[in-house]
Amino acid sequence: MPPAVEFTTIDTVRDFNRFYTNFLGVLNKAYLDSPYTLTDVRVLFEVGFRGGVAASALTRDLHLDPAYLSRIVKRFREDGLVETTPDPNDARSQVIKVTEKGQAQFEEFVRRSRAQIAGYFEKLGPGEPERVVAAMQAIQETLGPDRTVAPAIIRNHRPGDIGWIVQSQARFYTEEFGWDDRFEGLVAEVAGKFLSHFNPQKDRCWIAERGGLNVGSVMITDGGEGIAKLRLLYVDKTARGLGLGKMLVDECIRFSRDAGYRTLSLWTNDILDTARAIYVKAGFRLVAEERHRMFGPKLNGQTWELGLYPDGTEGVQRENR
Repeated sequence: MPPAVEFTTIDTVRDFNRFYTNFLGVLNKAYLDSPYTLTDVRVLFEVGFRGGVAASALTRDLHLDPAYLSRIVKRFREDGLVETTPDPNDARSQVIKVTEKGQAQFEEFVRRSRAQIAGYFEKLGPGEPERVVAAMQAIQETLGPDRTVAPAIIRNHRPGDIGWIVQSQARFYTEEFGWDDRFEGLVAEVAGKFLSHFNPQKDRCWIAERGGLNVGSVMITDGGEGIAKLRLLYVDKTARGLGLGKMLVDECIRFSRDAGYRTLSLWTNDILDTARAIYVKAGFRLVAEERHRMFGPKLNGQTWELGLYPDGTEGVQRENR
């Protein structure tokens, strides 16, 4: 590249960086008319969206210095926005959850942020919002660390996510394994019951999101008698190999323990080798098998269970269907 062109390109990038830094308010000490910085609010966003997250996961996903995150969490704790408990999976870390006050503040930040962005786009002409979004996606895909989209995050479900779960799983299992419409019916039934009987203390749905797109999901539902059911684990083909399946299952185990369940149970089929490998590594044990043709082809259904007590006490065997 000729020097003149090189310097022009560099200066253009620097100009854009200055513009976008001011646009986002990165240097402002009061972000969204609050006493918090942009980084502070981003941390609260992540904790609120995920419904509780390990500090070690936040430092990794947000590329934060552990000491810096610790100071932010300490301030949030003093302000009554979060509470922390020891991380059962890492003695050096802690699990961070929003309090009732923190949830209200988180929701208010979401409202303000959406209103701010909507205000920017309302000033644009026809077709301009689409151009802006396309340009943002191009920057992510071109300059990202692996020249693809941003790393995935795990968050709680939002309106519209449950419909995506039904659509994505029905399409995948039909194309990949030749399962018939009865599988889509089962997924729709499970998803519908999750929404109609949702209890945030006992039920949870996580979405893996990458580059603004949903690429994975899993649910925990109340099976009764102290048993949690792990339902509808799925990772899109475009996101395989990133460890998202393990991350989603780890969230299920952590939440189920915190919610007071004795046993975590799931039902799967033995042809789903990748999922079964995750369950085995997490400590699940096979407790029952049965042949079936619920979705057309001959399949071997399996029930797996994980005792959630530290001493290894197992719960009562239940069928996860």
